[in-house]
Amino acid sequence: MQARTSLAIAGTQHTSSQPLTGRIVALLAGLAAISMLSTNIILPAFAAIGEDLGVTARELGLTLSSFFITFALGQLVVGPLADRYGRQKLVLGGLSVFVVGTVIAGFASTLDVLIAGRVVQALGVCAASVLSRAIARDLFEGETLARALSLTMIATAAAPGFSPLAGSVLAVTLGWRAIFILVGLAAVALAFFYVRDLGETHPADRRAPHSARSVVLAYCRLAADKRFILPAVSMGLLLSGLFASFAAAPAILMQGFGLTSVQTGLYFASTVFVVFAAGMAAPRLAHRLGGRIVTLLGIACAMMGGGLLLVGPTEPGLWWYALSMVTFLWGMGLANPLGTAIAMGPFGKEAGMASALLGFLSMGAAALATWLASVLSFAPMTTLGGIQATACLVALVLFLLRGKI
Repeated sequence: MQARTSLAIAGTQHTSSQPLTGRIVALLAGLAAISMLSTNIILPAFAAIGEDLGVTARELGLTLSSFFITFALGQLVVGPLADRYGRQKLVLGGLSVFVVGTVIAGFASTLDVLIAGRVVQALGVCAASVLSRAIARDLFEGETLARALSLTMIATAAAPGFSPLAGSVLAVTLGWRAIFILVGLAAVALAFFYVRDLGETHPADRRAPHSARSVVLAYCRLAADKRFILPAVSMGLLLSGLFASFAAAPAILMQGFGLTSVQTGLYFASTVFVVFAAGMAAPRLAHRLGGRIVTLLGIACAMMGGGLLLVGPTEPGLWWYALSMVTFLWGMGLANPLGTAIAMGPFGKEAGMASALLGFLSMGAAALATWLASVLSFAPMTTLGGIQATACLVALVLFLLRGKI
């Protein structure tokens, strides 16, 4: 049973080479979550930022899409560099660049400067995010890898869940620029603990001397390998539904239901517990049923969540919207860590590039989803439900096509 489950989860029968400790989980979670922290923490402050800079909330949506596009493209460069030069240089260099972007955004007096700061932020923080998965693959295999990714997923979900509440409190008490101070300090603290407690995880004898040509060929090989590309695209589409909900939240919760910024922050915080429960349940269910089956069930559940917004009342209330999001988040929390482990499991030596391409697909899908959520002329909840249900349906089909490769 153990061997079968390891194969189902990560495509390998090997066991972990070291134990999964709380300290390692905290560091992996911090690396994965800081990008989401820096994105969602500013959402409740959009009104204050718009008033200060003289722009609309719709125009401020460019700070999200520009971040996601830069983030997606930057990962394609970070991955092969980390496979060649190791993880530590890229993580610390990326966090340093992120702090520079945070300073630019925090002192912005125009929308253009704010967007420039967000672009620099994305260039830096993409290294931390993509390498959190690569470091996990450096350290763990099989069920331990799936458990590590599940716990990391919980933290990644907690960041967008709790950060809007922190952002709203800071915006109300100290002003929206204080948000960027908090984010910058978080990056500095993360760099300190990374150097102290983890350091380099990709030894020299495992590094790949990539040239530009070999990088392109390696990405092409990954993109052509059904073991990777089918679950990777599936997980990217699944996460696009989550990012679409972030983009639609101000229109639905604040304009539609009349919630204040603090109430919106409390709503986001409450959703964390759904993802937390799903993330804890995922490895246990995978041990009993197999990672592939649980991933499929999770995608189907997330699709049902989006579908509720399409088949529900003509004017759905807050509770119907909350039911839809709980259903979607539960399914996503089950499927994403297991699907990620399935995609990355067979590619230990190329973990940096595999994680980079996976991140590129996820952020590319996020950029498309947030753009659609902003420009489609349907009611916000109808738009969100359509994006989530469609993305999950395609994800389900692709994951089924992977079969038992």
